[in-house]
Amino acid sequence: MRSIRSTAARKLRTPTPSHSTIPKLRTRQTTTPCIFCTHLTRPRPQTQLQPQPQPPNRRFQSNTPPTREEPFTTTPTPDAPQTHYSFFPISLPAGPPPAAPFTIDLAALKKEFLQLQSRAHPDLHPPSSKKRAEALSARINEAYKTLQNPLLRAQYLLSLRGIETAEDESAKVDDAELLMEVLDAREAIEDAESEEDLVGLREVNEGRIRVSEGVLEEAFKRDDVEGARGESVRLRYWVNIRESIEGWERGKGVILQH
Repeated sequence: MRSIRSTAARKLRTPTPSHSTIPKLRTRQTTTPCIFCTHLTRPRPQTQLQPQPQPPNRRFQSNTPPTREEPFTTTPTPDAPQTHYSFFPISLPAGPPPAAPFTIDLAALKKEFLQLQSRAHPDLHPPSSKKRAEALSARINEAYKTLQNPLLRAQYLLSLRGIETAEDESAKVDDAELLMEVLDAREAIEDAESEEDLVGLREVNEGRIRVSEGVLEEAFKRDDVEGARGESVRLRYWVNIRESIEGWERGKGVILQH
């Protein structure tokens, strides 16, 4: 009992905290907000955006195949047999005579030939078709070489009619005056001491070539096959003389092929 009483007495003697010792709590002063501010600052309800439907990706669903530049190819049409003229539709759109003149624009032909060869080059083709591309390129070269030369062009046009004059040794003309002119030209070339001695003969022979080409122009225009055949043989003589003059060497014999 004594211990209980002493404990109670100590509690009575302990000073009770007064209002002065209790720390004052800080209170936040709030003011009535403005109704306009409350309206502006009130958080708006967030609405969840619905994803918009995207158009289907048609990148690989196109019905039209993609276009790409193809290498040059030439396919003969069933109703028209292919000729050297078929390779050059821009410079020779009308084809061979008599539908078109025998004389052609050599500058335009060369321009189109270079364009064709740039597209038909074998390196532009896959390995599986490289041999075919090489064959096509060779045909284009042959067509250009033939058409740009008046004599080869005339011989080729006659070959389309079944008349071979290029390798036919019997293709001669029964013209004594022509043969005498050819023999005189041969002697002049063999007797020349310098190239200056051949200047006059070269000018005369170039004039003969121009005349012969004009005769071929008229013959093919009239579709005169026999007349074109005879003149092509004559032109071959003059072309042989030209080649002999260009390849002249002192003391070298002259062989005129006919």
